[in-house]
Amino acid sequence: MIKPHLKFAIATFITILLGIFSRKLSFLPAETGDALYAVMIFFLLSTCFSQHPSHKIAVYAWLICCVIEITQLYQSSWLQAIRATKLGALVLGHGFLWIDILAYAIGVSVAYILSKKIK
Repeated sequence: MIKPHLKFAIATFITILLGIFSRKLSFLPAETGDALYAVMIFFLLSTCFSQHPSHKIAVYAWLICCVIEITQLYQSSWLQAIRATKLGALVLGHGFLWIDILAYAIGVSVAYILSKKIK
């Protein structure tokens, strides 16, 4: 039997692939990628802390996403230099949008539900 943290690692990898491909499909709203970003954060935290309750991981994942979103309001030169790289843009994003906070909540909720099937 596969241990939960390995299942979550696999789920993280699959979510990353889905997130990358979601940006290439024009019929999907841009918020799909934001929701998948939250799913990825949830699964990544679940990989590292598989023994912790899923509801706590869900709260932490949503908070991490929200903090990253809020940092987009801060436009320092060093942070903009990081965002100018491909990886920096993927991790930190570019501009604050309220709708992203909702997308993160939806993504974390979906991941929470899926985590019950994974464990």
